[in-house]
Amino acid sequence: MKHWKSMVVVSVVCLIMSWAFVARAQDIVIGFSGPLSGPAAEYGQDMLYGIDMAVNEINAAGGITVGGKKHLFKLEKLDDKNDPTAAVNNARRFRNSGAIAVYNGVFTTIAAMSKVNEEKGNEFLLMAYTSTPKIGELGNKLLVGITAPDFRVYMQQFIQTAKKKGYQKVAMVVTAGAYGEEWRQTFKKYWEEAGGIVTADKPANYYTETDFSAPLAAALATKPDCLLIGGPSSTTALVFEQARGMGFKGGFIVIDQAKLDYIGNLLKGYKLMDNTIGVAIPMSVGSPVAIAFEQKFKPTYKRMVTSEAFRNYGATIALAKVIEKAGTATDVYKIRASFAKALPITGDRIPTEIFGIAPNGRLLVSGATQTIEKGKLTPPIYAVWWVKNEKEFQDVRKISKTKSHTIWVTTPWDLLNK
Repeated sequence: MKHWKSMVVVSVVCLIMSWAFVARAQDIVIGFSGPLSGPAAEYGQDMLYGIDMAVNEINAAGGITVGGKKHLFKLEKLDDKNDPTAAVNNARRFRNSGAIAVYNGVFTTIAAMSKVNEEKGNEFLLMAYTSTPKIGELGNKLLVGITAPDFRVYMQQFIQTAKKKGYQKVAMVVTAGAYGEEWRQTFKKYWEEAGGIVTADKPANYYTETDFSAPLAAALATKPDCLLIGGPSSTTALVFEQARGMGFKGGFIVIDQAKLDYIGNLLKGYKLMDNTIGVAIPMSVGSPVAIAFEQKFKPTYKRMVTSEAFRNYGATIALAKVIEKAGTATDVYKIRASFAKALPITGDRIPTEIFGIAPNGRLLVSGATQTIEKGKLTPPIYAVWWVKNEKEFQDVRKISKTKSHTIWVTTPWDLLNK
């Protein structure tokens, strides 16, 4: 009898373990590799928390149904410290765990992972959060540019606004590295095409430095009307503070990596940031779910809402919808092909609306800009950049649930949605 009872117990334990294995097998694994330590940690953490919040909401609602079966999401995370080799190693570890998608938010690490995510038998979706135009040049069939417009969309609006302010001469003190180099070179080209003058180019490493007095002194010696600055938000705040401390009274143009609200929070307000042009703060977007999102996000993660949180949350909600539309949780090529069928997703579901996907894999998201005048934020302006004519622009406005001033950007520079 004892032997029989022991056999029953063993059988029950085995059955429970089997059920647990089946449950785990039903999980859809996604990975995050990014900077979770160092000066860019807040950037990586905000991305991660946006993804995490979406995963928790999806799972709390019972997951998604694929092929008649329920699936939950499982998020795995690793710190790559902006190192391309570490990012590739992280991606391989995620793939060994069965991950179908890996998120990353730095172009140098994205470029490295793009060389391995199409390896036969080890494919995964590369969820690339970056505004660099270069993602379109990678030719990666499994890349999804998640909810960050090409930075030229922002740049065009920045330059138009700066010209209206009468700025003619600009000095650049932008972060060093591949992304900063690309920003500076592209900005210089378009600024000069618009009739402006670049008086100085003094890059600085915003990831390792805290004293920017030397490049600022060299830039200010050229008597610019405004400064082009930016890198991680925390060190960009130091550049504002030090430039004003050195007597600079002109304007600032801030590259899209740095966030105005985060900087303003560090500087205890926007007084030092007067006459600044930058990307609109997320809580000014005017989408129906923005306030509800903030009310959930802030007490959970003990930090302010950022664009990284908004957009990576939205991309993850979109990914879940796409997987359901594709009818598979494993065939990454079929999932990638289903993005066009599953979109749009509007502001009554996610705070940053997604209207479709471009041929190069970038999701179609408006680029919103904003200025700081007399120590206060002005209303944001949203730019629809992918439409080809007035009818398409009006169609977007009809679909949109976001109540903000929206314009159609027609750029002579490039066809941004090739």
